[in-house]
Amino acid sequence: MAAHLLLPLLLVAELSISSSGLWPQFRGPSGDGHAPFGGVPLTWSESENVAWKVPIHGRGWSSPVIWRDTIWLTTATDEGHEMSVVAVDLETGEIRHDKKLFDVAQPREIHKMNSYASPTPVVEEGRIYVHFGSYGTACLDAEDGKVLWSRRDLPCDHFRGPGSSPFLYRNLLILHYDGADYQYVAALDKQTGDTVWKTDRSNDYGTDDGDFKKAYSTPIVIKVDGRLQLISPGSKSTMAYDPLTGEEFWQVNFSQFSSTARPLHGHGLVFLNTGFSKAQLWAVRPTGQGNVTDTHVAWKLDKAVPSKPSAILVDDLLYMVNDTGVLSCVEATSGETVWTKRLGGNYSASPVLVDGHLLFCNHEGRTTVIRPGRTFQIVATNDLEDGFMASPAVVPGALILRTRSHLYRIAE
Repeated sequence: MAAHLLLPLLLVAELSISSSGLWPQFRGPSGDGHAPFGGVPLTWSESENVAWKVPIHGRGWSSPVIWRDTIWLTTATDEGHEMSVVAVDLETGEIRHDKKLFDVAQPREIHKMNSYASPTPVVEEGRIYVHFGSYGTACLDAEDGKVLWSRRDLPCDHFRGPGSSPFLYRNLLILHYDGADYQYVAALDKQTGDTVWKTDRSNDYGTDDGDFKKAYSTPIVIKVDGRLQLISPGSKSTMAYDPLTGEEFWQVNFSQFSSTARPLHGHGLVFLNTGFSKAQLWAVRPTGQGNVTDTHVAWKLDKAVPSKPSAILVDDLLYMVNDTGVLSCVEATSGETVWTKRLGGNYSASPVLVDGHLLFCNHEGRTTVIRPGRTFQIVATNDLEDGFMASPAVVPGALILRTRSHLYRIAE
C-alpha cells in the first residue's frame, strides 16, 4: 500500500477511532470517504437488495454514523422548533431511541437547501455526541440514550442554518462556529462538556457584512514533520491550529465564503475547497508559519469545483462532483484535469469509496457507481424513491443510505 494511503489509517489509530466503530463520523473512520471494508452490492432499487427501509420523521440532512450494532442520526421539525436524535438497530431497522433533545422557541431562518439537523453526529464506545450548531450540543449514553451533558451557551448566528459537524480528537470535541456575528473554533472536554480552549478566527474578512463571514466546514487533524495540525476551513480563509491548545500555526486567504466541503490530506498537500458561489480547489503545502497564501499554494483549480460535496482522493487522483452533476478527475500533485463527465442531477452528498468503486448520490435519488481510474467508466446506476442530502455510510456487507424521508440498509 502506498505511504500516502497508510497515513489516514495511522491517524485514525491516533484519534482512537477503532475500525470496530464501523462508521463513527462524517465521511467514515478516516474522515475521507474511504470504507475499510466491503462486500456491498453495487446494484439496488426499491425492490432489489433492500434489507430494510424505515421512515425518519422530520427534516434532517445529517449523515448516519454507526457504532457496532447501532445507527445514529439527527432530525428536526421543518420549522426547527424541536431537535431530536434517533438510534436504529443496524440488523433489523428497529428504532431503539427517538429522543427530543432541544426545544427552540424562535429558530432563525435557514437556507431552503439546509435543515436544522445537518451536522453529522460523532460516536465512540459508550457515547454519542450530537450537534445542532448554536442551538445545542449534547453527549448521550449510547446504551440508554440518557443525556450526560449539554451546552447551549456557545453563541453564533449561522445565518443560513448550522452545517459544520463535530469532530473528536483525544479528549476533545472540536466545534466550528463560523457565523454572521461570531467566528471561532471551540474545543470541549468530551467527558464534561466544559470548554478547554476557544480561538477566534484571525483573518480580515474585508467587510462588515456577516453574510460573507459564515462557513460550514468540518475540520481534520494531520501530522506534518511531527507536528499535529487541525486543518480548519472558515470563510475567506483556512487555518491550521494546534488541536490541543488552539494556537494558530498558519493560514491561507481567499476571496470565497460559505465553505462547506471537508478538507483532504495526501501527497504532502492539503486539498481545500474555498467557498460556495465561486468555489475553487486549492492544494496547499502544510509546512509554513503565519500567512502562507503567497508561498505555499501548490496549485488552484476553478472549473467544475463543487460548493457542497467534498472531494475524494484515490491513489494519485482526486474525484469531485459539483452541485450540478459535473464529475471531474484531477491529478492530485498537479491539479491537471484528467477527464470531466456530466452525471446529471444535483448533488450535496459527498462520495464514498467501497470495494474499489466510487458512489455518488444525488438529490433525485440516483446513485452512480464508477470505477476510479484515468478512463471514465460507469459500473451501475441505482434509483430510490426519494433523494439524497446526506452522505452514505458503509458497514461490512451493507450500505446505509439516508434519503430525505427514509433510512435504508442496502445488502444482498
